[in-house]
Amino acid sequence: MSEQGLVQELKDAVKASMRAKDKPRTQALRLIQAELKRVEVDERIELDDARVLTIMDKMVKQRRDSIKQYEDAGRTELAEVEHYEVSVIQD
Repeated sequence: MSEQGLVQELKDAVKASMRAKDKPRTQALRLIQAELKRVEVDERIELDDARVLTIMDKMVKQRRDSIKQYEDAGRTELAEVEHYEVSVIQD
């Protein structure tokens, strides 16, 4: 059983964003890929869709925490980057 579901959708989304020359989206998608790969390597497992969704949910929560910290510190430009990443992850 090889690549399936969400992992393949993510790979396809990266290719599409690269073709569209959408650098911010490509960067955000690659962040997701890197985190998924890190979990696969650390835990020596192949991810299923449920685990992928759990990891992505955790990434959204981390970014929301960062957004609050950036906004409290008056760093709106950094908060906007995090907002964008949240929207890409949720997409």
